[in-house]
Amino acid sequence: MHALVTRGKPGLELIELPEPETPAGHVKVRVLRAGICGTDLHIDAWDAWAESAVTPGVTVGHEFCGEIVEVGEGVTDFSVGQIMSGEGHVVCGHCRNCRAGRRHLCIRTSNLGVQRDGCFAELVVLPASNVWVHPGATRETVTPAQLDVFGIYDPFGNAVHTALKFPVIGEDVLVTGAGPIGLMAAMVARHAGARHIVVTDIAEPRLELARSLGFRALDPQQASVDGVSPIAAVQRELGMQEGFDVALEMSGSPTALVGTIENLNFGGRIAMLGLPSRPIEVDFGKVVSHMLTIQGIYGREMFETWYAMAAMAQTGLDVAPVITDRFAFADWQSAFDRARSGASGKVILDFTGTEAHLDTQGA
Repeated sequence: MHALVTRGKPGLELIELPEPETPAGHVKVRVLRAGICGTDLHIDAWDAWAESAVTPGVTVGHEFCGEIVEVGEGVTDFSVGQIMSGEGHVVCGHCRNCRAGRRHLCIRTSNLGVQRDGCFAELVVLPASNVWVHPGATRETVTPAQLDVFGIYDPFGNAVHTALKFPVIGEDVLVTGAGPIGLMAAMVARHAGARHIVVTDIAEPRLELARSLGFRALDPQQASVDGVSPIAAVQRELGMQEGFDVALEMSGSPTALVGTIENLNFGGRIAMLGLPSRPIEVDFGKVVSHMLTIQGIYGREMFETWYAMAAMAQTGLDVAPVITDRFAFADWQSAFDRARSGASGKVILDFTGTEAHLDTQGA
């Protein structure tokens, strides 16, 4: 099979690997769609984080959906032909948090595409406990558009986990970062009943995408007018008498967190998914005096978040508009370039017909 691997240096390599075995308690999946994540871009660049966290030689990728083609010994809940999405965090099952049902807090978590072989390959093997089946979906019944969305259930889950960490019904919500997960989080907050939602970013293409989805979107770095910052100005426009109630920090920008704290109401709550690239100097005096809450978010609650995702999809939440680009797996380099440009939403790799495409390239 063809797989995209890291050699522990800048750049990825498309190579041929033997078809993986299917151990007991695992399933083998033919990948149909995969999303490119910021994590994959870090691995491609082989930056300091990648060097410290990633196993060289591993097949990259963790956002995907596919068709189950083989089940290992002891697997009785799933069958060949089912369409599934994969939970990319593989937990130990034995630590205190796992035994208490808090698997998302497992102290020995390993990650698809980081420490173990991931989904940028024709086939991927994962524990059956990490499988989320889409009821009734098969290759014959599922549409290409459905596969696109199923392929990003992993980042959709990040958005749901973040947006629903604190109650948002009737609340004013600030979303910092208009990347795909930030936009999905804003959509979740709206679906869940938030009052006003404001999205910030410094990339105009992403702000335009946010506006096309019906959100008030702005660049917080724009010049203040009469001493009033852009975020404070929009609060006035919306008739907000006090600061934002809930903030979803999705960008990892140090200045975004600082600005968020400046614009929260007393008792405001911050759910923080964006991973900072460097330490952030925070005014903890204000955090204390304003009684703010800062909650870190990592991944998804397994599998409570997945049930929430499915329920919102069934009740009309459609995150397909955040998908702006689709590439054949054979064109993975162009897909990575597009994702890195900052001018796109979610970029999807289509594995349909992969073998024929790659054979043609090699001819």
